Amino acid sequence: MKKVLFLYTELAPYFLAGVERLVQDHDVEVHLVRWPVNREAPFHLRFAERVTVYERTAYDDAGLLALVRTIAPDIAFASGWVDKGYLRACRALRKRSIPVVMCSDTAWRGDARQWLAVAAARTWLSSAFSHAWVTGEAQAAYARKLSFAARAVRTGFYAADVDRFADIGARTATAKAARYPHRFLCVARYIPTKGHQQLCDAFAALCDTGDAGDWELWIAGTGELEEAVKASPGGRHPRIRHLGFVQADDLGGVIAESGVFVLPSTYEPWGVVVQEMACAGLPLLLSSAVGARERFLEDAVNGHVFRAGDAASLRMMLRMMVLSGDDELRAMGARSHVLGRSWTPRRWAATVMDLLHDRHGQA
Repeated sequence: MKKVLFLYTELAPYFLAGVERLVQDHDVEVHLVRWPVNREAPFHLRFAERVTVYERTAYDDAGLLALVRTIAPDIAFASGWVDKGYLRACRALRKRSIPVVMCSDTAWRGDARQWLAVAAARTWLSSAFSHAWVTGEAQAAYARKLSFAARAVRTGFYAADVDRFADIGARTATAKAARYPHRFLCVARYIPTKGHQQLCDAFAALCDTGDAGDWELWIAGTGELEEAVKASPGGRHPRIRHLGFVQADDLGGVIAESGVFVLPSTYEPWGVVVQEMACAGLPLLLSSAVGARERFLEDAVNGHVFRAGDAASLRMMLRMMVLSGDDELRAMGARSHVLGRSWTPRRWAATVMDLLHDRHGQA
């Protein structure tokens, strides 16, 4: 039985859906080293059989290296290069010609900081990694800048738990056919780059001018800015609800009462939640900074794009959704459902196996 090692940072249910598919569809066992659960995303996690979990905090760098040597994986995946202990283990595996995959959602922006990172990384990257597995095309461009050969780069590193969210869409379709819910939904951590304050202010302004119709705004999440946003004039508007953190198992009820998903991020390299909401059949309203729109949003077909950080653009697109007829919104949601199901945990697991058997490595 082949052994697959993941040296991971923050786990989420969607990642474990891919891991579960991996052990169910393929003759492998999975070893997973993880960082502590993020307090701003306290997911309840379930692990499949043939998955062994190790806490990163239980090992210093030397202990981690000893653990990796004991596991003796046939392939390893590491979350970027943020953990120096992970890097040390990756180098040790590469010396034994084991394929090691750098996983990343960082998009190429071409700024001075990234060019410096490229110059520095080129001197050591090949000693730690043979392949790169990234989320989308902007991330693949960055990987190629880092000197990964095109044949050693894969996209699609993030895949939603498609079955879970597609089932939510199927179960709510009848009710939405009878009465379409006039409610915007945002699911995101309350951190500066997610744009909660601007969203609340824009929606509250629409309400106050009578341009929001009978629509409401619900926001699910927690984080450092939650209390500040909730206490702000916009955040306190009576037609805005702050739901707090909602576990994946409980999100279906929220989605059932929602009509449009909105993500106003000013920085969002990917955003798995976009695929999740698409699978559930929601029209999408995304800022231009959201990376996942390349795969899951067809502008003016299943939703709209607005300029990231531009309050007027956001308000205009919120208003456009309010003015859309219910049949039009249902048609948008149907297209979202199709696009959301285009990349699955099963295909994610197949990519793991493709990488395991690919011995080309870097040029």
